[in-house]
Amino acid sequence: MNDTKEKKFKIQSEKIGFDELYHKTISHNIGQYEKAVNKGVEFYSSLETAKKNASAVKDYVISNLDNLLVKFEKHATQNNIKVLWAADKSQAIKHVLDIIEKEEVKLVVKSKSMISEELELNEVLAKNGVESVETDLGEFIVQQAGEKPFHLLTPAMHKSKEDVAELFREKFGTPENSSPEAITKFVRKYLREKFIKADMGITGANFLIAETGSVALTENEGNGLMTISWPRIHLVITGIEKILPNVKDLDLFWNLVSVIGTGQKITAYNSIISGPKEEEEADGPEKMYVILFDGGRTKLYDQDDHYLALKCIRCGACLNYCPVYKTVGGHTYNTVYAGPIGSVISMYMENSEDTGHLNFASSLCGKCTEVCPVEIPLHRLLLLNRKKIIQKSKSSGFEKFFFKYYKRFMMKRRRLDRVSANWKNRAMKSVGIKAWGPRRSVPVFAREAFNKRWRKRKP
Repeated sequence: MNDTKEKKFKIQSEKIGFDELYHKTISHNIGQYEKAVNKGVEFYSSLETAKKNASAVKDYVISNLDNLLVKFEKHATQNNIKVLWAADKSQAIKHVLDIIEKEEVKLVVKSKSMISEELELNEVLAKNGVESVETDLGEFIVQQAGEKPFHLLTPAMHKSKEDVAELFREKFGTPENSSPEAITKFVRKYLREKFIKADMGITGANFLIAETGSVALTENEGNGLMTISWPRIHLVITGIEKILPNVKDLDLFWNLVSVIGTGQKITAYNSIISGPKEEEEADGPEKMYVILFDGGRTKLYDQDDHYLALKCIRCGACLNYCPVYKTVGGHTYNTVYAGPIGSVISMYMENSEDTGHLNFASSLCGKCTEVCPVEIPLHRLLLLNRKKIIQKSKSSGFEKFFFKYYKRFMMKRRRLDRVSANWKNRAMKSVGIKAWGPRRSVPVFAREAFNKRWRKRKP
């Protein structure tokens, strides 16, 4: 593991873990999600059946990923969509810049997309003289703050309404203590001008439909629909795992991603895009491109067990229920994808030496596995990652010696009983304080062991 990254994680965790204002904001915001989801799941007569069905579809997708992607490319091409393949970040960025140069793009509007975060697309476009504007309200807020998204679905979850009001006062001169409604109205007017002037709209894809060569998008604000329809160029950048076999599968997945993610029966706007506008159509882009991005996904695909993480539909449920995520926050992970799913996949999609430590930042309570709508065994995959990391680590001779004899010692109760409580307490004071943490009391061993007291009990 990368010691610098791990130390940074620990320092940030220490800082944010005891920030009362932060926890008040996060507890409120995630609490609202939990209330909505608990109510939303009542929509299902059998949520577990829906999850099993979705898991089975995604199992089929993973088993037939290559064929489904080729099928998608064939049908998308027939729909006048230009399909491009990108093995890694540099190749994907090259495709984007080539399109921008070819189409003479100066202004880009973007709907929320984690793939663009993987590519650090806003920074890339800025370096190449292209203005890039996030149009999702949460993404727009964190863009103005110079931050990365905090959460998969709610990028600005860590900010209170007072934080946002102060940010907009500094950036745009809006009135002090502006209400959320006033800020939303301001952003709506600001973005409308950007939509009108934009040369290209960039979106991700919630799902790709192999049967029809279509892109499926789901959202709540309408900004995604305007990102598609107003600019003359529509560019989709999506991970290769987003494929679904048939249009009818959306009936299952659109409901699940909304109910599990936000508690809604279905999100406000659901669009199926099957190509640029036809000659007789008045609305829509003149040209449409789709970049199918690998970015380490085939590396994940090649793993014996971890390929199951490619089933993820990015609902954010595992983040909302993870006690570690709620304690340390999304930015502390310092990865594109935070929480349990991020800890599992970042070893393969990013640099394992830089992100391996995140697999140890888990209580292994199993709640992430329990709430996953496609039945990814996340806590087991975290354990398997830990095993890989430990097997690759270079343990010192003393460490190997210590644990060898520690194991032998701990395997026999009578060996433990030979050491008095006094010596055990001395050992805890000398080494236990550092291992146990400065804010926790070191356990004290009783003078008489429990098994001895048990044998003395009255019949």
